[in-house]
Amino acid sequence: METLLFLFPQFNYMAPKEEAYFKMLGPEDLQAPKMKDDSSRQKDKERKSRLSLFLTKSGSHENVSPHKKTNTASSNISPEAALQWSDSFEELLKHSDGVETFSQFLRTEFSEENIEFWLACEEYKTIDSETKLLSKAKYIYTVFIESEAPKEVNIDYNTKMAIQKNIAQPTKSCFEAAQMKVYSLMKKDSYPRFLHSDIYLRVTRRKGPGATMFRRRSRSCVFNERGEATTEPSAW
Repeated sequence: METLLFLFPQFNYMAPKEEAYFKMLGPEDLQAPKMKDDSSRQKDKERKSRLSLFLTKSGSHENVSPHKKTNTASSNISPEAALQWSDSFEELLKHSDGVETFSQFLRTEFSEENIEFWLACEEYKTIDSETKLLSKAKYIYTVFIESEAPKEVNIDYNTKMAIQKNIAQPTKSCFEAAQMKVYSLMKKDSYPRFLHSDIYLRVTRRKGPGATMFRRRSRSCVFNERGEATTEPSAW
């Protein structure tokens, strides 16, 4: 896992990101969520500000202008490989280059928290140690789930409350409902736009400096009457 050097007075060593988070939290933050008084809420606000600053400094919460070109290694991705990503959202997620390129696109829309949350959940489900599972669960909850979290994902109230209720004794499936909702959002909303974005078109050599424009058969995404994203051939 990525490690970072922390320059805060209380840390001066390399540590996993999750460990760093919980060294920044007080004992009360590691307990199950409960009603808080005004003083506690103020401390909560200050803690979340520190976490948000940490994310920014670590480079995992960077703001990227939609009109700013992202510095990537996309030149190393073959157009043929990139075109496979248009077969389906599932196909895109099978390729690390596809996930990275899609993440870059989400940053231009300021919604990178969705793919980061989905990836964190995928990693979470592979953990066997109960201690590590608890630590990772609290990390995911603190960063992505709780109200005003630094990278709060858009999920419904009931799903959020179910996670809050189970976070003290998390299971491998405690984030499953939230992960499915975020996955569906990306598949139906972000993925179709990604396929028509400048980032993707440049990778497939269909747009950009020196690109040769020609008619070809490809796939575009449309929504069926149930609101599901489907693909159909179209000519460029």
